[in-house]
Amino acid sequence: MNAEATRGPAPALVWAKSSYSGAEGGQCVEVATTRVTVHVRDSKDTTRAALAVNPTAWTAFVHFAAL
Repeated sequence: MNAEATRGPAPALVWAKSSYSGAEGGQCVEVATTRVTVHVRDSKDTTRAALAVNPTAWTAFVHFAAL
């Protein structure tokens, strides 16, 4: 038996839209976090694959973007 079979299904991700996203559309992103991964997707096209990065990389990106 492998660990994958005993773990069960992954819980659904809970997505949060950026507070900078307006109701009129435009450049919008959503993020969903787990203990080991930060998922990022385009809120206008949620059918596309999300980008998944580790929390350290996400923190570095947010710090750089805030400069």
